[in-house]
Amino acid sequence: MTQPSVLLVDDEPDILKLLEITLGRMELSTRSVSSLAEAKSALKQQVPDLCLTDMRLPDGNGLTLIEHMQNNHPEVPIAMITAHGSVESAIEALKLGAFDFVTKPLALEKLRELVAHALKTHHPLADEAEATLVGSAAAIEDLRIQIRKVARSQAPVHIHGESGTGKEVVARLIHRLSPRHDQPFVAVNCGAIPPELVESELFGHKKGAFTGATSDKSGLFLAASGGTLLLDEIADLPLPVQVKLLRVIQEKSVRPVGSEIEVPIDVRLLSATHKNLALEIQKNNFRDDLYYRVNVIGLHVPALRERLQDIPLLVSHLLAKMADEQGIAPKTLTAAAQSWLMTHEFPGNIRELENMLARASAMTESSVIDAGDLVPGDFFDNITRQLDDSTPQGQDSPSAAPVDLLTAVAGDLEGYMAAREREILNDALVAHRWNRTATAKALGISFRSLRYRLKKLGLED
Repeated sequence: MTQPSVLLVDDEPDILKLLEITLGRMELSTRSVSSLAEAKSALKQQVPDLCLTDMRLPDGNGLTLIEHMQNNHPEVPIAMITAHGSVESAIEALKLGAFDFVTKPLALEKLRELVAHALKTHHPLADEAEATLVGSAAAIEDLRIQIRKVARSQAPVHIHGESGTGKEVVARLIHRLSPRHDQPFVAVNCGAIPPELVESELFGHKKGAFTGATSDKSGLFLAASGGTLLLDEIADLPLPVQVKLLRVIQEKSVRPVGSEIEVPIDVRLLSATHKNLALEIQKNNFRDDLYYRVNVIGLHVPALRERLQDIPLLVSHLLAKMADEQGIAPKTLTAAAQSWLMTHEFPGNIRELENMLARASAMTESSVIDAGDLVPGDFFDNITRQLDDSTPQGQDSPSAAPVDLLTAVAGDLEGYMAAREREILNDALVAHRWNRTATAKALGISFRSLRYRLKKLGLED
């Protein structure tokens, strides 16, 4: 079996020797060069499985070599060796497409971990994994391309988009396409953890560190060791924890609460939020230095209204998934139901669509779901009643336009719908003493969808 090959680029003989010995013990073949020109020449002679380069070279820098590799050998991962504290250079390298970086003086254990991950970048199950991202719209195809690129890297990725768009699906896909796909994927909703417990949940704690700490706890960073950690709703992290998270990212180690010892970590960090982090920085709710560390590469997940042509695909996928879970034949939609879905705004995005289909599937005994089955509450009943009331007696169907309803709409359907929605939400909130959780449950929508609707309609306060 042919040994994997690594091209080493550094003008310090001692560093090259150390790298050769370390990688040789990993049963890897190496070729060492000391300049940018020599590296380009070596690449023409033989394409390696991995390139490891210093940032500073006699005739240029490692960033130039990264660009050269991306243009000529994009399939080959390249990692950067940089001076301790050169964070800006390391981030720039990651943005250009570097797999990862290590700092001088070299920590050999971290170097070995980096090399091991880099040599596993070719993923045999790419097509199967990408099938989890349903859709054929241009925005989704573009997202798939970006995911393929970032999955091969170790760079922190920030996933942003509205609530319910599928940010965690994207994060899981990045993990499944990455060299870490056979290691843990751990997702945590930062906004769901009480502020006083966030640090302990993320970094762990020692027994007796605080009241209730009856035993040692490793924390989520260590639980994701070797794999990927998703910090969902990262904008909700308390500012003191943001400071400690920044240090964890920079030092690649955690200090459990109540401990004086730093514990090394090997984790790919992903983050997500539906909030605008730039705006949160202006409000002093989020640190700008942390933003630049977690947002090395940014991915935008489009809202459902931006890819309405994907609704039929999503409906088929979701109904088949529900049927498989229930052990029944998949239900189908009537033409009226399909038409209604294509005109709905979906403020709750795919999560709202899934909830809508799940509710309709559970409440409908028939194998076919109609438009009236999709909408919570009495909306369709009210509209139908108004249409019926406008029908002249003695006729089976209206021979003229529903005058009362058209008068109410007054040429502004969206305004009428918003007014009706505002009225329904206000009544529901009052009935449940402004308890939003109870209100959302009563309306059959998610809490986030309720929050979005309240903000959109000016009822947030």
